[in-house]
Amino acid sequence: MNAALASLAYPCGEPPVPGQVVEVAPGVLWIRMPMPFRLSHINLWALRDGDRWTQVDTGLQTVETIAGWQSLFGVDGPLSNARISRVLVTHMHPDHVGMAGWLTQKFGCTLWMSRLEYLHCRVLLTDTGRDAPDDGVRFYAKAGWQPEALEMYRARFGDFGRMIHKLPDSYKRLQDGQRIRIGDHEWEVVVGSGHSPEHACLYCADLAVLISGDQVLPRISSNVSVFPTEPDADPLTEWLASIERIKARVPADVLVLPAHNEPFTGLHARLDALASGHHQGLDKLRATLAEPRRAVDVFTTLFYRAIGSGRELTLATGESIAHLNYLVFRGEATRREGADGVIWYQSA
Repeated sequence: MNAALASLAYPCGEPPVPGQVVEVAPGVLWIRMPMPFRLSHINLWALRDGDRWTQVDTGLQTVETIAGWQSLFGVDGPLSNARISRVLVTHMHPDHVGMAGWLTQKFGCTLWMSRLEYLHCRVLLTDTGRDAPDDGVRFYAKAGWQPEALEMYRARFGDFGRMIHKLPDSYKRLQDGQRIRIGDHEWEVVVGSGHSPEHACLYCADLAVLISGDQVLPRISSNVSVFPTEPDADPLTEWLASIERIKARVPADVLVLPAHNEPFTGLHARLDALASGHHQGLDKLRATLAEPRRAVDVFTTLFYRAIGSGRELTLATGESIAHLNYLVFRGEATRREGADGVIWYQSA
């Protein structure tokens, strides 16, 4: 993994500060917005579309992001005379879709998303203001969460919608293999899954550029999780299949524009490293499951460190269950529910 990371190159220099842009390819602008998390930023991309711009991803709905957009469009901003012709969103996570409604409303333009991402986002938005469902509480209790963690889950439930501006009531569908003319160039939609239901990457052969969203990141691995709404899901199988699909359809020498970290080259090496990392984790998990384990017991096996509370605990639990489900569905591990309702996993 370290050798693969060392083989990547980062040719675009320092990231832009909020309110500024960096041109990384002809007609492709790099925008960065802040986030109030351990992962402190998201990269957004503006594509020249004739005398207008197509915006790819939008940032969280926060005071800081709104200020960043207002600075970009302000009298002295780099996009002071710009008009947005459409907003493309790679997937439905709040840091990507959060300001889509704000931008489409401001410019009177259309939101473009894949169907599963748009509809899934609309469903999750209905959770805003609800009490945490019993199914969700049971899901995390079965994973081995302690009562204080379950109380935090109840308190935080519904936060998803608070980070997203009201979505438009209609959208234009993105589909795998679709080709979209944006200005002088054609972009192909390459769909992946595992991190989210129907994640749309954008590949331009003319520019040798891939906008990868969260599907390919250079320094961190995208979260691949099981959630309470589908406890028997197998997203890791989908994720590994997506890696092979992207590798087959996108050349190795493209400039990759990720949602986090910096633009890089070395796509195939990075895809190989991501797949290898998950397979190494599965091998370690197979050894660990010689003795019965709960989902919370395999954190150090998969992540090599202790896991904190809140959002970090949720993501680690979801990813642990994704790896455990992968083994269970292949007959390599069993799961049984103890008298206390907690699920225990063991090698078959």
